[in-house]
Amino acid sequence: MAVITYIEHSGKEHEINVENGKTVMQGAVDNLVEGVIGECGGCCSCATCHVIVDEAWYEKTGGPNEDEVDMLEAVPAPAKTSRLGCQITVSDDLDGLVVRLPEEQY
Repeated sequence: MAVITYIEHSGKEHEINVENGKTVMQGAVDNLVEGVIGECGGCCSCATCHVIVDEAWYEKTGGPNEDEVDMLEAVPAPAKTSRLGCQITVSDDLDGLVVRLPEEQY
């Protein structure tokens, strides 16, 4: 299990225990974090779970695959550490992960 900090665009923080094997998106949706929609349910076919990974954690998330890169091209304001939360699988290695939520989801 990992504690993940979700920071809404407004600055409101949510520290959530997320089970290993779930995704960053699932952790947010299961805990009603404002700003993560997860419209496609986690199959990498939308970008409504866009998160901006804290720079110190970006490499630990594994980086996006080609499908994710394509989806990230459609987000309104991508950052160099943008990821889709549905593509980041939680493990003990991500304990302490910090992600920021964009102003709007696509």
